[in-house]
Amino acid sequence: MAYWLIKSEPDVFSFADLQAARREPWNGIRNYQARNFLRQMRRGDLCLFYHSNARPPGVVGVARVVGEAAPDDLQFDPASEYYDPKSSAEAPRWSMVDIEPAAELPQPVTLDRLREMTAWKDSPLVRPGNRLSVLPVSETEFQAALAAGGPAALPDQKPAMR
Repeated sequence: MAYWLIKSEPDVFSFADLQAARREPWNGIRNYQARNFLRQMRRGDLCLFYHSNARPPGVVGVARVVGEAAPDDLQFDPASEYYDPKSSAEAPRWSMVDIEPAAELPQPVTLDRLREMTAWKDSPLVRPGNRLSVLPVSETEFQAALAAGGPAALPDQKPAMR
């Protein structure tokens, strides 16, 4: 299993929106490095759901990958802000995965709190200027965020006690 961090602005798509939808494509990613991370995701991988452009920004929940990378449907829709006229069905540029909510954290883990955690000291998330919306995280980073957030018990995992 791999671990990831996925970012969304809560006024665009929040963790509560994911909980209400129950399953949602993680689409609209238009950065090649983030797209490549999406392509590495496998069914069952866990994602820290991060609210960016929030006050304060931070991890608010955990999502599970339930559908592996497929062509992002928005790249073909001329009415979408994510439309890419250079992309084609034969050679799609952009990918998406399907996710579902796994657990809401009892309390958010703010970016400031992550910056204080030894486990997160080498993460690109805590460095100034990081704008990627999809990032790999280590199991240590994942477990530290869970522990700081409550801890949250995942349906197929014991509660993090570190």
